[in-house]
Parts: sequence; structure tokens; C-alpha cells
Amino acid sequence: MGSSCGKGSSCKSSSTCGSADAAMAKQNMAINTSLGKIKNKILVMSGKGGVGKSTVSTNLALGLANKGYKVGLMDVDLHGPDICRMLNLTEKLQARQTEAGGLVPPMQYGENLKVISLEYMMEDRDDPIIWRGPLKVQAIRQFIADMDWGDLDYLVIDAPPGTGDEPLTVAQTIKDAQAIVVTTPQEVALADVRKSLNFCKHVKMNVIGMVENMSGFICPHCDHNVEIFKTGGGEKTAKDFGIRFLGKVPIDPRVVVGGDDGTPYLSSGAESPAVKAFAEIISNVEKVLAPLKPLSLSSADSGCGCGSTCNPSTCTC
Repeated sequence: MGSSCGKGSSCKSSSTCGSADAAMAKQNMAINTSLGKIKNKILVMSGKGGVGKSTVSTNLALGLANKGYKVGLMDVDLHGPDICRMLNLTEKLQARQTEAGGLVPPMQYGENLKVISLEYMMEDRDDPIIWRGPLKVQAIRQFIADMDWGDLDYLVIDAPPGTGDEPLTVAQTIKDAQAIVVTTPQEVALADVRKSLNFCKHVKMNVIGMVENMSGFICPHCDHNVEIFKTGGGEKTAKDFGIRFLGKVPIDPRVVVGGDDGTPYLSSGAESPAVKAFAEIISNVEKVLAPLKPLSLSSADSGCGCGSTCNPSTCTC
């Protein structure tokens, strides 16, 4: 086994290097095993902070779970994790028993949603995380390798703003992850979101589409839409980059209240323009990521003109 320090046979601590290589190989196997049970991996990212990325991540995961899918929600915003608070999850890792095989059980929200966040592992959630890159990389890898995610239809990953350690680690560790980019309509946010789109191009990550958040404000008294941040900028940027536009969500004060109370509003099913808009976004994500259904022999024999040579991915019969 080669030395991880790069010194080869001249290394004076070859046993230490070999041990590190073995540990890395073991973790890589655990990561591959975990990811092999997850059908769709979605990285929710943004070019700048304050665009509602965690709100989109939380409500997307919960909305998919409410539809009956098995969903995981992984918070890799290590310096500012918000997912636990937005779902009112207060459980501590110290109070949980490790599953058979050494895997750690994530937090459970309802029947279909599993959640992991660094706050789950902290004694005091108000303590700052003062980490450089290597520690952050290792934490994200452990979120995948050491957690008992089980079989999932979707894993939604909430990343911090920008194109630094966290999204890069996700891109390098989860090779088939796909991105949803969140923006607000004003040009300052769009300038940063274009960097996120170019990041995805650089690391060869497919972009599912773009969400324009805070697209107008719905007056709670008269339902009039006020464009306080303008509107349509995200849709235009998506068109310029040749990616899908998944939808735009107006500002609704109840979204803020729901996030603070731990009762997400956009996935609540309430009758409001914001909830309806977000339901359309979830539906669009489903359509983009819908797996091909295998064609049964009976259907091929009875209704398909291709017969035994049918290719379900290209068949138009």
C-alpha cells in the first residue's frame, strides 16, 4: 500500500501512513455503501447568503417526504446550521444508541424524513464552529459514511453560500449529486448565483434547475403582489445558462414564522400563493428526477411495436 505522505520508501513513519491509508479506504467503502442505497442526491446551493436556501432545502425535503418518499436531509452548513431549528429538532446524539454495525441513527422527523446536522452532535448549540478546511471535509464524509441513512429516494443536502470547502467536498464525494441553485431576483444576488452555476460546470455537476425565492411580496390584506426585490431575474438567468427554471416563490410572512417555530410553512399544504408556488417546484423536481420504469414483458408483447428490441428510454410506441 502506498504512503499517503508522498515520501514513499523514505518515510520514517510508514506504519502511521499505512494506517491512515487503511482508514481512508475503509471510510471510502462505507461512503460508497451508503450512497449506493440512495437514488437521488440533491445539493441545494446559492451564490450568496440570505436567499432562503435553508428554507428551500427544508421544505423540499419535507414536501417530498409528505408525498410518501423516503428522504434524508443533510445540513453541511457547518458554521451556521439551521435545519434542526427549522424543524424544531432538539435531540442530542449522546442520548441515542448506535445501531448494529456501528452506524449512528440520524434524527427522525415524521415517518419518512431522516435528518443530520452538526447541531445534533453539539453539547451547546450556540458554540461556534472554528474549523479549517480539513476538519470540514472530514465531518461531511462522516455524515455520509457513519450515519444509518438506509434506503432513500432522495437525499437533500443544504450547503452554505458560495463555492468553498462544503459544496466542493459534496461534489468530490458524491459524484452523482445534482444541484438546485437558489437566488433572489435582484442583480446583486444574480451576479453571485452565476458563480454557482459556473462552479457546477467546473466540477461537472448536473444542475436540476433554478429557484427564484422572494419573488415579490403578497400583501396579507389584499393579496396584491408587490415586487420589492423585482422579479423574473432568476428565470432570465436560467434561460441564459440553458438550465431549467423550477419556479418562483413570493415572500410570505408565514414562512418566517414557520421557520422560527419549527413548523415549515411552504410544505404545509395551506392555501396561499407561496405554498402553491412551492408545490409546483416540488412537482417539477419530481419530473426531472423521475427514474425510468422498466418495461414489463407483457407490455412489450402486447402494446409496443419494437418487440424484443425495445429500448424503454427511446421508445415512442
